[in-house]
Amino acid sequence: MIVLSGGTGTPKLIQGLRKLVADEEITVIVNTAEDITVSGNHVSPDVDTVLYLFSGQLDDTKWWGIKNDTFHTNNALQRMSFNEKLMLGDADRATCIFRTELMRNGANLTEATQKLSSGLGIKASILPMCDEKVDTMVNTPQERMHFQDFWVGAHGEPEVLDVRISGIEKAKPTKEVLAALESEDNVIIGPSNPITSIGPILALKGMRDILRKKKVLAISPIIGNAPVSGPAGKLMKTCGFPVSSIGVAECYGDILDFMVIDEKDTVDENDFTVKVFKCDTLMTSVEKSEALAQRVLDLLGDIR
Repeated sequence: MIVLSGGTGTPKLIQGLRKLVADEEITVIVNTAEDITVSGNHVSPDVDTVLYLFSGQLDDTKWWGIKNDTFHTNNALQRMSFNEKLMLGDADRATCIFRTELMRNGANLTEATQKLSSGLGIKASILPMCDEKVDTMVNTPQERMHFQDFWVGAHGEPEVLDVRISGIEKAKPTKEVLAALESEDNVIIGPSNPITSIGPILALKGMRDILRKKKVLAISPIIGNAPVSGPAGKLMKTCGFPVSSIGVAECYGDILDFMVIDEKDTVDENDFTVKVFKCDTLMTSVEKSEALAQRVLDLLGDIR
């Protein structure tokens, strides 16, 4: 089973999938265009969220970082008037230090992630989307900034003129990602931001061509005219897509075969060019995540 994942929404779905499918059977291809360097260390936020989920460490009250983590290092730096771009917990920072040391000694991001997975006892396959450096950049009237500066530093408040993925023209899926896709017929796109979480994965060289040959099911992160969380609505509007589940389908384009939307979504299903299924997509508990995951698996079974 292959899942394309970004930040919060898709890990919630994976939490439910793990109740129904063995970890060994799950492959997660993760966005890396939000990676950033913090105090000399390579931070891979979306990858780390998935790592912590599978290792049982994830702080699922925030859906980032490690539960019960301390922030002694970050606090000490602040006392010295040094403010980091991301607030890293001490155990979370250890992950980043380990990754960075591996990469300084010649490992690529995929190899470093595999080492982390092994060290954390993870049986699922967690694959960065590529090993090349790519960065989601947000253009505002004031400046061009990294997505983390826009979302974390500026709280998503600036007006957005456009969104670009720097370095994407030289990036390609890793051989591990290609092998995983070769072995599966169905792909799930989780309910993550279609512009900055899933968009970079789809923008990789050849990725859309590969996915056109698969059965692709996506879960919309939009209900009505608003995202469940995050800046997806603002960014979709900037990129010319309606802020709706229809806009999500348009964003994914011809790779998409099936769309799951929320049961309360008022959008007209006849306006979609793909088959649409309705169910409760608000994963406010483990039980609701499992119920949505079960519905997705049932649909994939019918698709086969």
